[in-house]
Amino acid sequence: MSELVGRDLPDLVPARMLNEFAYCPRLFYLEWVHGEWEDSADTEEGRQRHRRVDEPRGEVPAAGEGAESAEGAGAIHARSVHLSAPEVGIVARIDLLEGEGREVTPVDYKRGAVPDVPGGAYEPERVQLAAQALVLRENGFAVEEGILWYAASNRRVVVPIDETLVARTIELRDEARRLAATALPPPPLVDSPKCPRCSLVGICLPDEVHALGAAAPSAESAGDDRPPGASGDGEEQPPAIRSLFPARDDRLPLYVQEQGARVGKSGELLAVQRREAPDVKVRIRDTSQVALFGNVQVTTQAIHELCRAEIPVCYFSHGAWFYGMTTGLPHKNVDLRRRQYAVASDADASLDLARRIVRVKIQNCRTILRRNLEEPPPDLLAALEDLAHETNRVMTSDALLGVEGLAARLYFGAFPHLVHPPNDADSLAFDFQSRNRRPPRDPVNALLSLAYALLAKEATVTLAAVGLDPYLGFYHRPRYGRPSLALDLMEEFRPILCDSAVLSAINTGEISRTDFVVRAGACSLTPPGRKNFIQCYERRMDGLVQHPVFGYRISYRRVLEVQARLLGRWLLGEIPDYPDFRTR
Repeated sequence: MSELVGRDLPDLVPARMLNEFAYCPRLFYLEWVHGEWEDSADTEEGRQRHRRVDEPRGEVPAAGEGAESAEGAGAIHARSVHLSAPEVGIVARIDLLEGEGREVTPVDYKRGAVPDVPGGAYEPERVQLAAQALVLRENGFAVEEGILWYAASNRRVVVPIDETLVARTIELRDEARRLAATALPPPPLVDSPKCPRCSLVGICLPDEVHALGAAAPSAESAGDDRPPGASGDGEEQPPAIRSLFPARDDRLPLYVQEQGARVGKSGELLAVQRREAPDVKVRIRDTSQVALFGNVQVTTQAIHELCRAEIPVCYFSHGAWFYGMTTGLPHKNVDLRRRQYAVASDADASLDLARRIVRVKIQNCRTILRRNLEEPPPDLLAALEDLAHETNRVMTSDALLGVEGLAARLYFGAFPHLVHPPNDADSLAFDFQSRNRRPPRDPVNALLSLAYALLAKEATVTLAAVGLDPYLGFYHRPRYGRPSLALDLMEEFRPILCDSAVLSAINTGEISRTDFVVRAGACSLTPPGRKNFIQCYERRMDGLVQHPVFGYRISYRRVLEVQARLLGRWLLGEIPDYPDFRTR
């Protein structure tokens, strides 16, 4: 058991949380202590099933009046009854309360079918009913049994509230409170059939945490974009781990860059009003984030709904500089941020993670050159490999910056040989000499800067969603207004996501010289050009890749989320190392 921490626990444990604890202690910890939640098809269906009983209806005698007022008070038929029991330490919301006088029966709605087990109910459901019964008893009611109503079977199952069940419920209550006071969640279930249908499986990462905590495959023999089972350079692929969550997120970002546009709310839709074009409407539930460029307005009603749905609004300058976002309340997992601040204050721990980040970035840069150059210069590849190994020997952050800078000069020195526009007339326009920015002075640098801004936005949104502070990094030190941790997370992905998207856009002719405007030596994309490149970038983010450590195929956007969550698991001490993402 983990050591106890100075955590101020609520006085009352929700009855539903006792259900979760009996089902899976880690699920209970993630939900009640860390405040994690993720909807799934099952939870959405359950919410629909509960619509009738979620609306409070019916009269119930006030607490403390059960023994006197309830006698002869007539039939009770009340929905969504919220009661607490301070002495027993439980709070409950009862779906349906039936009875007469002081004799009542709690009814709990379940979306599924009656299970084929003795008594027609699993322990977690019986414990939840018993917890409700204890709350009712403390409020002066007599409860001898509870009822589980299974929607799929359209059947009621009677659960006697006997001494054995009550004792088990009290035991689980005490165990749950002890667990909640510890510093770490319990380990995930091992190869459990409960995991695939759990809505929090993408947060819990049961197989991944077990693999990394035991004998994780080395990230040095990482995977690539090939189908599962395909080998590269004669190396054996790492063993596959169960793919327990969707490879892609069905929700997509909404980009609005037309100046003067207005984003509002229309029922369950976001309505984008444009000055000289028809309105565009998208479903809020299909939107993962909203990105606004320049002079684009968003209504208060839309912001309220987006905050409620935990959909961030990201703000870019007209020139695509990412400078902020609007979200709802911060993530509830304060423990994770406390650990992040502690590790960031530890120079040795920060440097160790920074070394790993820079090493893998250099290796991924080398991979881009090896993949795209017809005859990669052996000396160049060897120099980059030597610099990657040099990161293990540097003793200061400044020295690490020097190694990264030297690797960047070598990499971008060879970058012009990767640019091959299909139209000869575009060759001069895409003549790349060196990396420059703020502002970029040529089309290739303009595309690179936009791609890096989009990835910084993606990393910032992802880190905030998992509970980390995007502004406190380990390699990129804090600077006012800079999402340093987002820059840390995106380092290893710059070449394989951003640079790759830029090369694809140019070399396929999706972007041409007519998509740029040059003023006073500064180069920027036209609105149609930016739209075309964003589409190219989003295709790359949505593309599937085999995870180098776990073997399953997921989108790059999902990879960012997995990496951010594993960074959190490392910070909390659940896994010994942060598994970097190196492609071959």
